[in-house]
Amino acid sequence: MRRKPTRIAAAASWTVFILLLVSAASSQDDRYVPRDQQIPPPDCVTLAAPGDSGGYPCTGGEHREWLKAVTAWRRERLIRVGFNPGRYSLPALAWAQSSFMQPQMMVQDRYFYDPVAGRYTVDRYLDDLDKRYGGIDAVLIWSTYPNMGIDDRNQLDMVRSMPGGIAGVRRMVEDFHRRGVRVLFPMMMWDQGTRDPGQPWPQAIAALMKSIDADGVNGDTQDGVPLAFSLAAEKIGHPLAFEPEDSPSDEALAWNVLTWGQYDFQFAPTVDRFRWLETRHQVNISDRWNRDKTGDLQFAFFNGEGWESWENIWGIWNGITPRDAEATRRVATMERAIAPFLVSAGWEPYYPTHRYGVFASRWPLGRQTVWTIVNRNAYDIEGPQLTVPAAPGIHYYDLYHGRELTPETDGAQAVLSFAMEAHGYGLVLAAPSLTPALQHLMTTMAKLTATPLASYSHQWQFLPQHIVAIAPTAPAKTTPPGMVLIPGGSYLFRVRGIEIEGGDDVGVDVQYPWEDSPRRFHEHRMNVKSFYIDKYPVTNAGFKKFLDATHYAPRDAANFLKDWKNGSWPAGWANKPVTWVSIEDARAYAMWAGKRLPHEWEWQLAAQGTDGRLYPWGNQWNPAAVPIPDQGRSLRAPDDVSAHPSGASPYGVMDLVGNIWQWTDEFVDHHTRAAILRGGSYYQPQGSIWYFPQAYANDTHGKLLLMAPSYDRSGTVGFRCVSDAP
Repeated sequence: MRRKPTRIAAAASWTVFILLLVSAASSQDDRYVPRDQQIPPPDCVTLAAPGDSGGYPCTGGEHREWLKAVTAWRRERLIRVGFNPGRYSLPALAWAQSSFMQPQMMVQDRYFYDPVAGRYTVDRYLDDLDKRYGGIDAVLIWSTYPNMGIDDRNQLDMVRSMPGGIAGVRRMVEDFHRRGVRVLFPMMMWDQGTRDPGQPWPQAIAALMKSIDADGVNGDTQDGVPLAFSLAAEKIGHPLAFEPEDSPSDEALAWNVLTWGQYDFQFAPTVDRFRWLETRHQVNISDRWNRDKTGDLQFAFFNGEGWESWENIWGIWNGITPRDAEATRRVATMERAIAPFLVSAGWEPYYPTHRYGVFASRWPLGRQTVWTIVNRNAYDIEGPQLTVPAAPGIHYYDLYHGRELTPETDGAQAVLSFAMEAHGYGLVLAAPSLTPALQHLMTTMAKLTATPLASYSHQWQFLPQHIVAIAPTAPAKTTPPGMVLIPGGSYLFRVRGIEIEGGDDVGVDVQYPWEDSPRRFHEHRMNVKSFYIDKYPVTNAGFKKFLDATHYAPRDAANFLKDWKNGSWPAGWANKPVTWVSIEDARAYAMWAGKRLPHEWEWQLAAQGTDGRLYPWGNQWNPAAVPIPDQGRSLRAPDDVSAHPSGASPYGVMDLVGNIWQWTDEFVDHHTRAAILRGGSYYQPQGSIWYFPQAYANDTHGKLLLMAPSYDRSGTVGFRCVSDAP
């Protein structure tokens, strides 16, 4: 019989065992370990420094070695996280596996909603995308940031504020569904400073999404949407596809069936970590600010995944160039046709190619196989591209160009030759015959590729804006009651936008009439004509006189005078500024009063004078000149307009800063409307940098994206008027 080991021997044995485990783990995890969401390519494809190896097409042996290593990593990771793939088999979520093109669309996009007609224009929006780049499979409808936080409406309230309320939004979603497009909305777990939803967020979001029949939810800034959200949606019988913006944990892959891919683009395309762990997991590459989308599209095609075709970025247009648009059309057309292949568990990235800089993925499905191929070189390549196993009865097709290939056979191998454009694409099929769907793809692609991608312009263009004209008033011969004369003359108008994102890129903020492009920083010496301006913002009592005289009733009345009850303001609110009025409501009042809304530079001159002061009262912040900030989750009332006399400007204009925002100019481009707000407000929701920022200083302004009166009205936005002087 064996001797019982001593304590020292047992300890030594345990140490050896631990070292073996560590060594095994190291061998599994440290070779080709993913960097965040990207698995690096084989060493052989990396162009190395002089004197080093690498920088050539991989041999079959090198490819197999890499594939063996990353397959072992995948197998171990799935075991370590206890991966349960059940949700990928749910019929309600199966659509995500073939959802390749998904723009993030701002609700303020003028192709999506017509405020004049007062209706959603889903067909116009989709027809434009069909025409420009081949259409979309899903849409992320962005209803919150950057406007959220201007008052206490939370992320759910912002959806409810959209035209038509819940019923109108549901009908709009139905319009997308009628065109075969799935619909997602965002959720922001950083939204903890506005109105409390009154129930846990998972249940609140699930209930709202069910009420509008949405298909999925994007988790803004989230590194994985927690399981509780999926469970809440499934509990009420409305499963949702959750899509975090940032990389989730490998464990969360089981319930996050979609993900954004925010990649670093290098020469050799990387393999998406989550796509590799579960090929049914859909990734949409998101690269919002880049003006060249070649990397996005080529990495997506190599990985058999999708692209966030995002152009309207917080009202800043980063449009797709004609070349990228045509490449998108071709990639989308191919991926939709071969979607069943792109979930193949037998996916082999970096299938050996003949030419350096050409990268292929092999996707087997029964007796058929496709290869998705990208040419990362800046030059055309023609000739032998792939060597594949030869098999009796198998035909080979260049699906990209829509023609059958004649292979050169070498024993058990078949060499396939075809052309690839610089930064172009290839799609090869090996199959006994063509299915009707693939025959249709052949015909379609032959027509599309008859025109080379290089013939389309790759020149990016910003989107010009124009200011909406404000008609002058009849000149007042004497100072109208309640107004202050602002003498005209030379004025240095210097102002900057306080948008959170966009940096100093062209297209950020607005384009004044004297500028040749939109930009964040503005400076212009101008001659301002004399004008009269209201000493105080229009109050509730003043607005009531307008209503009584005109019986004004806006066609889109949602949120109109939301604080009022039974046609009047709450007790004690007569001298508070009127809020919950849209820019259209303010213009209607001004017309009745024989006045107009101020141009922004007029508002700023009235607040600043000619000495360039930072605040109406001087260059130092004075807390007594403004209301006490409201940092709660429920919006209190603004202060009376006359409550802070120490806040007067050099001309004696009052209540300019810190009580309510005030409407001034409107700017329009082909896709977006926006209004310039001045003065900032007393409301400061806490807990996040993403809420609508304040602009208290005289040289700053806020830009509020406009959609429709119901959505644009706010509990912190009012107005004052001006009249022209002789």
